This record gives sequence, C-alpha cells and structure tokens, in this order.
Amino acid sequence: MFNRIGVLAFHGDVIEHIETTKNASKNLHLDIEVVPVRAKDIIHTLDALIIPGGESTTLHKLCEREGMWEGMKKIKNIFGTCAGAIMLAKVVHHKTADQKTLELMDIEIDRNAYGKQTESFEKNIQISLGNINAVFIRAPKIKKVGKDLEILARIKKEIVACEQRIGDSYYLATCFHPELTSTVFHEYFIKQVYRI
Repeated sequence: MFNRIGVLAFHGDVIEHIETTKNASKNLHLDIEVVPVRAKDIIHTLDALIIPGGESTTLHKLCEREGMWEGMKKIKNIFGTCAGAIMLAKVVHHKTADQKTLELMDIEIDRNAYGKQTESFEKNIQISLGNINAVFIRAPKIKKVGKDLEILARIKKEIVACEQRIGDSYYLATCFHPELTSTVFHEYFIKQVYRI
C-alpha cells in the first residue's frame, strides 16, 4: 500500500505544494507519493489531500463539474491554504450565492478579508512550530473557531492557522501560503496524517 498525498490541481500553487510536500517527506525520511488530483477516480486512493489557494468559488465549481465533491468530503485528512481554508469552513462570510464549501471544519471565515491582490503582504510570525515567513495573497480571515479546535498561529489577535481532529479525521487550515516559504506546515501535516 502506497503512502499517497494528493494536491488538488485545478489552479493555485499546485506545483509549489507538490514540491514542498515532496521536500517535507524527504526531511521526515518517509516514502510518500505526491500526486496532482483533477479527477474523481483518484480520490479513494489518497491518505490526504492538500487544497491550494486560488479562487474558492472556481475551485468548488470545478470539483463539482468533475464529480469529485462528495468524494472529497470523505477524505480523512485535508490541509487547506487560503482558498483551501475557505473550502474547509462550515461558515463563510461574503460568499457568492451558489458557492458551497465542504463544511468539514468548525470555523467561520471571511473571504478576501485581507484585501485585494495589491494588498498582499508578508509577515514573520512566531508559532509553536518555529519562526516562519507567512505570505498573504487575497487572504481570508478566520473570524471564529469551535471549542475543540487548536489555534496554531496568530497575528496579534487574529487567527491565521488552526487544526481540528474529529475522530480519525484531521483538518489543517492556514490563511497564508506556507508552500512559498517553508516545509514546516507540510511536515506538520504529514506527521498528523501518519501519526508520527
């Protein structure tokens, strides 16, 4: 049985997530196959899925078009960055009329709350996993989390990364793009997926 992690590959930092996940698995001395995901027939073979940033409404529509939506809800481990975090949320503020989310993670999130593309920024943040440079591009804001979530990172009082374990399922969400600067979050996700 392969260890296999998929990266949703419609748009966003797909290549960056694939390379960062490969590098993270090497750092952890694990043999993990990292595959792009564009069709439903691969969903059931995955140990975990990474949902990159991009445009959350478009991601939802493309996943539904390919018949992947219900299968994605059954994946036990999902890491969502930026738009991927929106896809995980149970509640989304300022979503479009027909936009759906997977509703897997007990968070409330505000789409594009950090502003437009031109208002993107980088910030050095200190978290329990270390000191990292966080890149925010049209980023959402996590407005509220359920009581059983763990907060992994904040900027001042604002939550920018959190995790939730529900039974044998694990979800990780970041408002920023960790794939652009470090393997820290990908290594952490892999450790949670494979319980190492």
